[in-house]
Amino acid sequence: MLRTLLVLLILLFPLPSYAMSSAWAGDADASARLISGVDGTGTGTALPLGLEVKLGPEWHTYWRSPGEAGLPPRLDWSASETDAGNLQSATMFYPAPARYTAYGMETIGYRNDVVFPIDGVLRKPGQAAHIAVGADLLICSSICVPKHFDLTLDIPAGPATPSAEAPLLQQARAEVPDGAARSGLLIRNIVNDGQSLSFSITSRNPLTHPDIFIEDPDNIDFSAPAVKTGPNGMSATLTVKPIDTLPPGVTLAGMKLTLTLVNDSHASEIKTVAPPVSAASPAPAPKTMPFWLALLSALIGGLILNLMPCVLPVLSLKVLSVANHGGGTPKLVRHSFLVTAAGIVFSFLVLATGTAGLRHFGIAMGWGVQFQQPLFLMFLILLLTFFAANLWNLFEIPLPQWLVDRIDTSYHPKLAGDFVTGAFATLLATPCSAPFLGTAVGFALATGTPHIFAIFSALGCGMALPYLLVALFPRTATALPKPGPWMVKLRVLLGFALALTALWLTWVLAAQISPAYAAVFGLLMAGVVILFALKKRGLKRGLIALGIAEFCFVGLVLGFNGMTEHKPPPQTDRKWLAFNQMALKADIAEGKTVFLDVTADWCLTCKANMKFTLSRGEVAQRLFHSGIVAMQADWTNPDPVISDLLRHYGRYGIPFNAVFGPHAPQGIVLPELLTPQLVLDALDKASGTKPKDDHAGN
Repeated sequence: MLRTLLVLLILLFPLPSYAMSSAWAGDADASARLISGVDGTGTGTALPLGLEVKLGPEWHTYWRSPGEAGLPPRLDWSASETDAGNLQSATMFYPAPARYTAYGMETIGYRNDVVFPIDGVLRKPGQAAHIAVGADLLICSSICVPKHFDLTLDIPAGPATPSAEAPLLQQARAEVPDGAARSGLLIRNIVNDGQSLSFSITSRNPLTHPDIFIEDPDNIDFSAPAVKTGPNGMSATLTVKPIDTLPPGVTLAGMKLTLTLVNDSHASEIKTVAPPVSAASPAPAPKTMPFWLALLSALIGGLILNLMPCVLPVLSLKVLSVANHGGGTPKLVRHSFLVTAAGIVFSFLVLATGTAGLRHFGIAMGWGVQFQQPLFLMFLILLLTFFAANLWNLFEIPLPQWLVDRIDTSYHPKLAGDFVTGAFATLLATPCSAPFLGTAVGFALATGTPHIFAIFSALGCGMALPYLLVALFPRTATALPKPGPWMVKLRVLLGFALALTALWLTWVLAAQISPAYAAVFGLLMAGVVILFALKKRGLKRGLIALGIAEFCFVGLVLGFNGMTEHKPPPQTDRKWLAFNQMALKADIAEGKTVFLDVTADWCLTCKANMKFTLSRGEVAQRLFHSGIVAMQADWTNPDPVISDLLRHYGRYGIPFNAVFGPHAPQGIVLPELLTPQLVLDALDKASGTKPKDDHAGN
């Protein structure tokens, strides 16, 4: 019985996976083995394999493009590509390489240990595979020695469960360069001066050892790049030159390039075409301006912000703040509007603090990016719900009596409400940019922390200027009729305006999480209003509090689940092509005219531009029916590529529109507010066409 029990315990004890690899072949200078990521061939055709190479000290082997000297690895699979071997094909991938200089020559390859992932394809799914490969590698130190390895590996039929080598293969896969989304490395611009290529790059991580490896059909060898790092350490310019004279008939312009951009453990692979000489020069950097002019721009931009569509939802609170003081005393009006102005300026100082803090930690911050966060939208929807319920007289939150006594015993309008009104106006103003505002914010973010606080303070003062004027001339408010029954109807009407704003934000939320989850959260907010209404009819306060807490808790839980599991991809109008950085550069290199629109569901100014300019009349005819490439970038959700594009043009918010063409390859950046004439003139200038008579003088 004891022996039987011992056998059962051994059978039940979880055992680790056995190694699925060939024997090591080679010597102390270089050895290799073939590994498999699965213990069985499974039922599909895919077979994850890998070639692991270990090199002795001071030895290195080569990348697929070895540089001025060396040879890439060569693998012979012919012994496996038989019925007995059961291998249809095998494709090897290369981890990001490093650069080595020996005897004055630039070579590219690997040291120490390297694993080359291999995608195998089986001839007959479900059957065993006998993998045999002949691997030829050149290894070099002070001398170069060719190495040949004959490796075999038998993989039985059976479930394709992960083998003991699966984590090693997964790590190797992660080291293979891919697009910018994972690595955060982006080539934002290429300049060709006829003798060299300059690559403007940006990164989500600090650039410590950036390098770029260039491959082309003519196998031109390029020098190691000259690196010029940007002031924030997150951008750089890499300039390379052909090492030898180009062959007859070969020029850099139009050369098809495969670029591997590397920064420590991060790497991107990008395919593109070299631009014509000087045709893709960098977009001009924003002109430096005197500090006083930046402050003036911020002041004007903040003032104009009051007229932008983004601020219209809070118009109800502005109207009510004025109407509340009809027939009142100038002193009360002055106090109220000064407190509202203080709420605006305070909120801008909070934004400045957050922006400066994020910038200190190397995190890029843009104007209005908080609207890309579902939790922030949910907070605003909740806030709007409470504001609407307050206007409908369903509940009130009075100031503590001790604070009322200290402020002014005769003061009726509540200072807390005035202050919150100012802060709330600032929150709803941040989704969209206004004229002068983009220039001011760009100046602030391109300089230092003191300038950030100064510019944001000026923005706050500009937006608060109408309130300060009313405080200076209080009779503009006291001349209105005294509050009476008409005020009740006005409050109800303005409450519906805020409720519509909450519905709009719920629609924006649906673009960031699942529409079903957004609808559930919206219904929960409606339930909160219903509970407030029931309370007015005598429902117990404790039950009301419990119901509100339950609704909010369930809503937040649903919101978190939606954010992590149900975020939909950005949707683009079918008339517009989805933004693609490389496609944009290719279209410009081919001499096409491109209109780029950067928009977001939360940007009301973007929607106004689309409705009243881009989708109407001759502008729509030119954009969609005359051969122009209409490209749209959706910034509703965070996108580092779009953020880098905006920063490249000195913008930190949207709307953003630019026109590219053979006569404007660097791009013509349009103002925040579009008119048909502005768009048509930019299209004519970029394409080099003569303006038509029907709009030339409009």
